Formats: sequence, structure tokens, C-alpha cells
Amino acid sequence: MSEENIKPKTALVTGAGRGIGKSIAEALARDGMKVICVSKSESSCGSTAEGICANGGDAVARAVDVSSSEQIKLACDELLSEFEYIEVLVNNAGITRDNLLFRMEENDWNDVLHTNLTSCFHWIKLLGRPMTRKRWGRIVNISSVVGLTGNAGQANYAASKAGMIGLTKSLAREFAARSVTVNAVAPGFIDTDMTSDLDERVKEVALSQVPLKRFGTVEDIAEMASFLCSEKASYITGQVFTVDGGMVM
Repeated sequence: MSEENIKPKTALVTGAGRGIGKSIAEALARDGMKVICVSKSESSCGSTAEGICANGGDAVARAVDVSSSEQIKLACDELLSEFEYIEVLVNNAGITRDNLLFRMEENDWNDVLHTNLTSCFHWIKLLGRPMTRKRWGRIVNISSVVGLTGNAGQANYAASKAGMIGLTKSLAREFAARSVTVNAVAPGFIDTDMTSDLDERVKEVALSQVPLKRFGTVEDIAEMASFLCSEKASYITGQVFTVDGGMVM
């Protein structure tokens, strides 16, 4: 086995300050990767990195507003000068600005598209080129079942998540010849801070759509991301994996 194959890989996870992103960062650290935890809040990504290190892992934190192309470019320039190249990229950062279309402000549309979708374009463009040169890489985009089914009151969010799926499939074709895989995970209703704030009636309606009759956990998503970032998934690319308790079949 070559030195390149046994050398610990470096992974970058956006939105790693809490919820799904935090769990993915922790899972990749357990897999032996050095993890760069990215979030808009320095304290939240810093807390995730500290927790990983306290448990014997290797992690650092970077505060980046992913809605800003300038901040992403600056971060990538600094990181690539420090780490040479980053083998694994998980685009997880996302926001919601829910409203019915006729009540939705243009800023609500733009903020969600820039944060959820356009950020993926910038991260992949800047970190993907070194992957293709090294002929190894894993890119995982965290989409949503809403990107497959749509949802009233979430036109902006659904459009951004559907866009991530189109981006995934297109880039999988572009990068395949260089042994860089690009896949997407589409979570359903996951038990996070966001869902814990939902009204009980809303939760009941949501659960009625889930055949397994429970919300998923952040660990459910992290385990799928961990697999897709591993050597075991070397022959899988351009796919969308729904982790949703059977909502979309």
C-alpha cells in the first residue's frame, strides 16, 4: 500500500457547528480523517472541533460565511496553502426562509440560494481542482427530500436543494475520469434544533408521511455521509441517497 493511501485524509465540512454537520464532522474524525469544521459562527465550529480533539480526533475550525464567495475564496486559499489539498468535501451548510411565494421577498430567495446552492459551486470549484489533479476525492452534498418532492411554503429551499441534486449529477460526470466521486444525501425529517421548534400538530402531520413513524437522527445522515466518503464507495457516483424513513420510494 502506498504512502498516499495510508496517509490520513483531510475533510472539510460546512455547517459543522451543530446538527447534521456536527455529526458528520464527528463521524469523519472517527474514521481517522483530519476534519476542518466550517460554520458562520466561530464559537460553534470551534466547539465542534474542540469536542473532536477532546475525544482523540484531529480537527480545526474556520469561521466562514458561505453565502460570501469572497470569504470562501479566501478560506480556500489559506487552507490549500496549509494542507496542500483536501480530499473530502461535505457541503452541508444551509438556511431556510420559509414563506408562500406571493409573500416571499427577493432577499429571502437570494439568501437561501446563495447559502445552500451557490456556496457548493464555489467550494467545489476551488477544492475540486486539486482532487482531480491527485486523482482521488469525495464530494458529498447534503440536499433534502424537499428537493425531490417540493413543499408548499419552501419554494426557495426546495429550489436550492433540487439544484444541489442537478449539480451533483453533472459534476459526477465531469469528475469521474479523475476518480473523484460526487454524491448527494437527501434527508427527510431529522430530529434537530430546527425540528424541535416545530408545533406538535406540525410534527404529527410530518410523521404521518413517514412509513417508519419516527424522525431520523443526525447519526443516520452522518453514517451515510461517512460511507460515501470512504474507499468502500469508490464505485458510486452521481447518486442521491434518501435517508427519510421511507417517505420517497
